[in-house]
Amino acid sequence: MKPCAVIAVLLLEACAGAAFAQTYPAKQVRIIVPYPPGGGTDLVARFIAQKLGDTFGRPVIVDNRAGANGLIGTEAMAKAVPDGYTLGMATPGPVTVAKSLYPNLGYDPERDLAPIILANASPNVLAVHPSVPARSLKELVALAKGRPLRLGASTITSVQHLLAEMLNHTSGVKMEIITYKGGAQAATDVVGGQIEALWSVLPVVLPFIANNRLRVLAVGSEKRSTLLPGVPTTGEAGYPGVVATAWNGVVAPAGTPQSIVSMLNKEIERGLGAPEVKERFTALGMEAIGGSPESFGAFLRAETAKWAKLVRTANIRAE
Repeated sequence: MKPCAVIAVLLLEACAGAAFAQTYPAKQVRIIVPYPPGGGTDLVARFIAQKLGDTFGRPVIVDNRAGANGLIGTEAMAKAVPDGYTLGMATPGPVTVAKSLYPNLGYDPERDLAPIILANASPNVLAVHPSVPARSLKELVALAKGRPLRLGASTITSVQHLLAEMLNHTSGVKMEIITYKGGAQAATDVVGGQIEALWSVLPVVLPFIANNRLRVLAVGSEKRSTLLPGVPTTGEAGYPGVVATAWNGVVAPAGTPQSIVSMLNKEIERGLGAPEVKERFTALGMEAIGGSPESFGAFLRAETAKWAKLVRTANIRAE
């Protein structure tokens, strides 16, 4: 194709995208959440849906597609029509971890999903039942060397599961890792004394910490949590490599018009910056993030590489 013809095609595509953006949305938008209602990802999706609905002048629907540790809903996002009317909540397991664990995954996150925005992040904490004598992470590791300990985590491939694997790999102990269908169930079992410890995203266990039904030993992040300023990070506790943050982002099927992606990024970032959203997120142990689609894409690539290395070196298996 001649240079002039190429330029003409590009101009036509740009004009078509701009026209589409001006009429969008002409029908209802939905956000797929790959987990059941009530969890942290669902909560963030509903905040975003409300803010977008206010902007659009029509409700945005949250569509919970739970199953297979988030893979079913994420595959539905990846295979949806790329017209801007189906969005999805991206989370670490299905988007940055699963490709390393499932050779026959039904989608390729990098190829099939278009990043829109990194919405929020939450610290993970290592908590124990109050009857456990360990008062620090090093004491827990020493205890695990002397007797069996069960370490709970959310679903297979979740950040909490991988933090449990990282702790075992880094410390040289072999605590039995028990995975659940969700973080709330894991927390309930520790509170009830069925298992001794767990890795959990902070919002799930914050009420149990407040009423002394769980004791926190460490925060699995680079800096201390403002909600738990007296709790050391894993680095301060002697295990600097045991770090991972839980996060939620918004994606669309690959091929969604760039003009729509840019507009959604702008509107969601505006919503995340609203004082009432920031206040609510802070109370739940979350931090609103934001940023461009490009920065979210770079974040996803870095996370994917990090987890792929851990899966190889620690020989982690999905089953």
